[in-house]
Amino acid sequence: MQTLIPHLWYDKEALEAARFYTSVFPESQLDWTYHLSDTPSGDAQLVQFRLVNMTLAAISAGPYFHLNESMSLMVQVSKKEEVDRLYQSLSQNGKVFMPLGEYPFNAYYVWFEDQYGLSWQLLYNSEQTVSHHLEICLLFSKDQVGSAEDFLQKYVSLLPGAELGQRSYYAQGEASLPQAKLNYGELVLPNQKLIVMDHGYGGENGFNEAFSLMIYVNSPEEMAAYYDAFSSVKEAEQCGWVKDEFDISWQIVPQKLMEAYGNPAQADRLKAVNAAILEMKRLDYQRIVDLL
Repeated sequence: MQTLIPHLWYDKEALEAARFYTSVFPESQLDWTYHLSDTPSGDAQLVQFRLVNMTLAAISAGPYFHLNESMSLMVQVSKKEEVDRLYQSLSQNGKVFMPLGEYPFNAYYVWFEDQYGLSWQLLYNSEQTVSHHLEICLLFSKDQVGSAEDFLQKYVSLLPGAELGQRSYYAQGEASLPQAKLNYGELVLPNQKLIVMDHGYGGENGFNEAFSLMIYVNSPEEMAAYYDAFSSVKEAEQCGWVKDEFDISWQIVPQKLMEAYGNPAQADRLKAVNAAILEMKRLDYQRIVDLL
């Protein structure tokens, strides 16, 4: 199972977006939905779905956070015509950041935002043995420009099985901001890579809660260790959410809880669990598991 689960926040469109994405990508499916009542932002809908090799989660929970280009999904595709198809399907009513074409780093590339605000980078990779492969990409922008390398060095020691992968740096004068250093870096995890880079021009939007990273845990000790290592903004701790020094939001969640959301037989027990979670800042692993 992948280490990091992308979690996408929408106003009301989580299920609609998930259905759209799973209709576009092959070997994809909607896993489950769950209606969450009486949250601070009203009723919410949780969704889990799979796109090819990647599991994602989403929530409809009000217009409080908005997706932007600082976090995107990078899709490597083995055929140019499939890049064209994905681009035509996903980009409708969206916004293009870098038009489809040839670039020094890739022969056929495009970067755009879809109608739901999610950013995509599509790349042609003729040497790829699978038709599609998705990864998460973090673009360190605004005040965080220059922090991509620090992020790699921190999390390579914190995430299980993590290793540093390929890294390349801006040549002198290539970026407009002198603090921009890393133009491509990889944190290699079991079954996935996390791509990171500094924005060479600063960017207009930074990380926020609309695109967070979920980690599933299986013990109180594991949960506490992640909280202690990741949380740098005390006031951001709420219902299992934490924020690190790079302004990236994380959710540390019992794996059994996420499995329960996908199990209709757990519906009655989940009511008590959800009520308890709303009173927590850092989640109480043992209490949640006991209630399940």
